[in-house]
Amino acid sequence: MLTAIIDYESGNLHSAEKAFQRMARELGAGDVVVTDAPEVVARADRIVLPGDGAFPACAKALRLSGCFDAMVEAVTVKGRPFLGICVGMQLMARVGHEYEETPGLGWVDGEVEKILPSDTSLKVPHMGWNELVIDRAHPVLDGVKTGDHAYFVHSYQMRMLTPEHRLAHVDYGGTITAVVGQGNMLGFQFHPEKSADTGLQMIGNFLTWAP
Repeated sequence: MLTAIIDYESGNLHSAEKAFQRMARELGAGDVVVTDAPEVVARADRIVLPGDGAFPACAKALRLSGCFDAMVEAVTVKGRPFLGICVGMQLMARVGHEYEETPGLGWVDGEVEKILPSDTSLKVPHMGWNELVIDRAHPVLDGVKTGDHAYFVHSYQMRMLTPEHRLAHVDYGGTITAVVGQGNMLGFQFHPEKSADTGLQMIGNFLTWAP
């Protein structure tokens, strides 16, 4: 079993790599590698797409990456389990509206828009710990309950056009999507590698998930 964390020069992947490797060792879930090699992505059993920064820049970098076609084929044709993290989750949407309208992968039915809290005292970016509210059961959420905390850093959010694709949310002057899911594809708006035991639980669940 091989899990590939795609490196397309979007953020520091060290902490994510260590968290996924730790849970893979504990669960006997094979190897975890950070890679920019299309041939590694193509043969991986699971794919993780992280991302930090602006949606347009990340979308452009991913499409220029040699891994893009291998990732799309692995996920959409071969049905390999996929996890997008932070902007990696946002790229799963139909379109992003950060700075300019930018097409996403279209894997979940949503659009990425600026966070506009109803309470103007709340600052953007939405940064720090927040309580998850579980909307729908999912194997990757096993052992996670409403009230558990995850760590967020983002100024844009995914507004869901198909509510069934939202698995969990948080409140920050309004509903903010925290977890999305569609078929073999999942996304976390928060950073699971920075979310203590709750994040490690979800990483472990992903590494053993068989959609």
